[in-house]
Amino acid sequence: MLPKWQNGIVKRIEQATPNTRRYWVELPETTTFDFKPGQFVTLDLPIHEQRNKRWRSYSIASVPDGSNIIELIIVEAGGSGGGSTYIFNEVKVGSTFTLRGPQGVFVLPETLDKDLYLICTGTGIAPFRSMLHHIKEHNIPHKEIHLIFGTRTRENLLYYDEMKALEQNLANFSYHPTLSRENWENGQGYVHPIYERLCQNKPDAKFMLCGWRPMIDEGKERLGQLGYTSKDIHVELYG
Repeated sequence: MLPKWQNGIVKRIEQATPNTRRYWVELPETTTFDFKPGQFVTLDLPIHEQRNKRWRSYSIASVPDGSNIIELIIVEAGGSGGGSTYIFNEVKVGSTFTLRGPQGVFVLPETLDKDLYLICTGTGIAPFRSMLHHIKEHNIPHKEIHLIFGTRTRENLLYYDEMKALEQNLANFSYHPTLSRENWENGQGYVHPIYERLCQNKPDAKFMLCGWRPMIDEGKERLGQLGYTSKDIHVELYG
């Protein structure tokens, strides 16, 4: 059974990068918005006459904390995404969304008894941010966890300081940011060589990939070449 549609009020907006914003949305019809880290909400935006062409889904970037406020992180798609263009141009603090959720099965395994690789690009970091803080706040037992995050340049690094701090405060957690169009302290490149290097001895591991289709398709192919199967890989496609 699908969750019901409800109103959400934008309480705060923050510019995270030149083309990405963080939106905090309160759900006044709900006392506590319960969701599993990794799930998403669907917004019904006034951008088309056909209802299903107005729907845009966004992973929840915040942690389930017993409140009725969630955080969404949204990238402006350069005019090609009608939903994000509307949100960036029209939505202000106090604006109202019609939304439905939570939905989705891109969630943590029931037990974290294998190394966990969280591989993402751009705003694909949103569900992983929720998962990582959930693991820390609830002291969930886990093996090694690697967050591999790819973006173009330093100014596009989402949650960089937060993830660096988490690396110090969450046991067995390693953060691997990489830039495709700029050289820096970690070198230049894409996400794939990082997990290939870390998994060259084929550790017992689970992989979660979130981002655009080309990254996910290449990731599944490369992980298959390393000897992992579809049972080891869970994906969430953006766009």
